[in-house]
Amino acid sequence: MNSIMKTLTLASALIVLSGCSALGVKPWERDIMARKSMQLDAEPNITAFHEHIYFSKEGSSGGRTFDGGGCGCN
Repeated sequence: MNSIMKTLTLASALIVLSGCSALGVKPWERDIMARKSMQLDAEPNITAFHEHIYFSKEGSSGGRTFDGGGCGCN
């Protein structure tokens, strides 16, 4: 009885772990993943412009990247 439980446990563990072996990008899917719209920052110039406007209005330093403060009245 004990060896049957060990065998079933091992078999179920192998089945569960083998389910993750098929993850990843297939060669025919790489063109989709390489599109500019799939990038985290597809338009870096526009993002920099928006961050400049944001920290100018908020009076903080660095926009969304780190904390700052003050009214900007130098």
